[in-house]
Amino acid sequence: MTSKPTGSTPPDNLTPQQQAMSKVNKVTAGDITASLKAGFSDFLARPFMSGFFGLFYAVFGILFVWSLVWLGKIWMIIPAVVGFPLVAPFAAAGLYEMSRRLQKGKSFGWSEILTVIANQRKREMGWMAFVTLFIFWVWIYQVRLWLAIILQDASFSDFDGFLNTVFFTPQGWTFLAIGTCVGAFLSAVLFSVTVVAMPMLLDRETNFVSAMLMSIRVVTENPVVMLTWAAIISVTMLLSLVPAFLGLIFTLPILGHTTWHLYQRAVPPAEG
Repeated sequence: MTSKPTGSTPPDNLTPQQQAMSKVNKVTAGDITASLKAGFSDFLARPFMSGFFGLFYAVFGILFVWSLVWLGKIWMIIPAVVGFPLVAPFAAAGLYEMSRRLQKGKSFGWSEILTVIANQRKREMGWMAFVTLFIFWVWIYQVRLWLAIILQDASFSDFDGFLNTVFFTPQGWTFLAIGTCVGAFLSAVLFSVTVVAMPMLLDRETNFVSAMLMSIRVVTENPVVMLTWAAIISVTMLLSLVPAFLGLIFTLPILGHTTWHLYQRAVPPAEG
């Protein structure tokens, strides 16, 4: 077995943490399966606390859609519902902390978890929230743009009229095709920069740019497996929205706990 070129080895002046951060583990389908099992186990360990975060997210989604109806923004309901899962990684911060403590065998209650969440405003997690919300805003804006360009001659005064226009007219089909492609691209971008970055920022003292770069590396070095995980998240979240967002009470916590364990398998420990 030949040795690696000299240029590929880390410089001697790097700290153990910097050397560990420069590597990415190989992630397999078995890692996803094992992480799902561990995530489900974490959910069962604290079902009411985990379910609370899912319930909070579901209630927020219901109120968000209701506010759009109240404001008469009928056209925004579908893109808002479809894009709503984009902000799920930030909403799962409490779930990451629960899994971290369960993994270390630490006892905890509501005060410990909520305190950790509140303290994130003083750390880099706030910047990641900005990135997440910015991409969500871009998603809503581009839907409005294509709506104006493609469906400019259509008229719909209620939600049923909007659905009929979108799903049963040639212009609506064009709108759906373009919106789906753009939405898939934005989702892929957001997934790539957050899938590891969110739990990493909670777990370590690092800046959000480094966390995003590490997240991108995990995805690019394990493209098939990580895109499979992205597809699992997308399908599960969208199906969870069907019963008036209530499916999120169960699926969001399990996916959040699972993401923590997948992050642990993808990124080497900071201790080296």
